[in-house]
Amino acid sequence: MTDPVANLSPETITTEERGHVLLIGLNRPQKLNAFTGEMLDALSAAYTRYDRDANLRCAVLFAHGKDFTAGLDLASLAPRVRAGENILWPKSGIDPLGLQGPPCSKPIVTALQGRVFTLGIELALASDVRLCSDDASFAQLEVARGIFPFGGATFRAPAQLGWGNAMRFLLTAEAFGAVEALRIGLVQEVTPRDALLGRAIAIAERMAAQAPLGVAATLASARLGRDEGQGAAMMALTAQVVKLMASEDAREGVQSFVERRAAKFTGK
Repeated sequence: MTDPVANLSPETITTEERGHVLLIGLNRPQKLNAFTGEMLDALSAAYTRYDRDANLRCAVLFAHGKDFTAGLDLASLAPRVRAGENILWPKSGIDPLGLQGPPCSKPIVTALQGRVFTLGIELALASDVRLCSDDASFAQLEVARGIFPFGGATFRAPAQLGWGNAMRFLLTAEAFGAVEALRIGLVQEVTPRDALLGRAIAIAERMAAQAPLGVAATLASARLGRDEGQGAAMMALTAQVVKLMASEDAREGVQSFVERRAAKFTGK
């Protein structure tokens, strides 16, 4: 396995394909990976590429350097926010925060290390599976800066982590570590720093080995239940499964079971 950190480019967002997995790297380590407007646009472009490329089945969002991100580069972006400009939502393509337009239709695994502040937590909450290093430090600092979280944390954190767990860090701006992040469900696994990216890639590769249409249908059904309620998800189940059962992948899944071999899915 090659080390993506060895392939750093001048770009603030790096991408690297490994089979059916796309690695998306935050690459402004000299500024703690703090997001500029250009970096936000580049991240949206990477998510859009991932969503539209049929060969890509899972993505890993990670960071170059010692920290995931210190959040927004407020020195450069604050004037645009004060002017009423929406700095987070892209003008086109996939929104990494899932706040505008259709969400990414494929799974995203996020690997978090070092500082995971403000926007970093919100990107994590918008992803599907989250891991962190044992030295990770989390903080939602907006209320200490006179603003509030506007990247989705105000509704995703209570829904995913529980009201009290969410309000504790949303309203105090206090930092917490990997153990607390695991306890409240912000992350699903804690690893040593040097094992973090490899573990995230392993999970992504396991997802990518499954039937792409089945994975997409699972995500769509789960999101429908989350966003519109279990009743809406139940009403859609029959149509979803009938469509899926007509796919080549469904036939391959059954055939591989009968023949006791690994399935070879094509996403058709």
